[in-house]
Amino acid sequence: MKAKTKNISIVLYKPKYAGNIGSVARAAKNMGISNIIVVGKTDFDREEMQQRSTHLASDVLDQIQYFERIDEALGVFNYIVGTTARLGKARGPFIAPRTVAQNIADISQKNKVALLFGPEDTGLANEELRMCHAIVTIPTSREFTSLNLSHAVMILCYEIFIASSGALKTEAVAPKLARSQELEGMYGQIKTLLADIEFLNPENPDYWMMHLRRFFNRSSLLSREVGIIRGICRRLEWYAHHKKT
Repeated sequence: MKAKTKNISIVLYKPKYAGNIGSVARAAKNMGISNIIVVGKTDFDREEMQQRSTHLASDVLDQIQYFERIDEALGVFNYIVGTTARLGKARGPFIAPRTVAQNIADISQKNKVALLFGPEDTGLANEELRMCHAIVTIPTSREFTSLNLSHAVMILCYEIFIASSGALKTEAVAPKLARSQELEGMYGQIKTLLADIEFLNPENPDYWMMHLRRFFNRSSLLSREVGIIRGICRRLEWYAHHKKT
């Protein structure tokens, strides 16, 4: 099944160098993707971006969307793929680019997909990875794991391109998933409820929430399912309040 590239966006979180944005634009266009979102700084040097992208990808630069906050940038997306080179139990589980590319070819038919990349020097922090439905790590030599930003973008976009070439045949199309802003609203409501009933450790409430996020992300929730969960939370909040009074 061919991925719907119009539904796929590359999201660069706090990139530091205009040249890297230009290189990302070139890599993206090579693989048929034209949507780029930049979060954070907005006053990048256009000439430097143009030099690295070449004039053939200038249309991709013209369409770049800029946001100040990551939650605003990701709010409309149904499926978010984060990328990281740093491993750890608090950051995984991790999947390979080829596996996630096959999923994206299917999911992108009816859903907006974001490929999220962090700053060149630090990558994505745990806070940003919590917003992701899947976390990708690109296999590299153990002696040198750091990849140039545009190289990482190219690898993931290439795998999506190959997964769409016809080698993968999927019968069913993935349904439309809940948007990130819907999920974040649900997580906030669950966190408040669990804190009210003293289930969460007040000194580290995000520890258990991290596990709940992973659980729900594996379920690929639909909008109506998020609505059901939020309705249950509201009823439990009402019950907990009246039991106290």
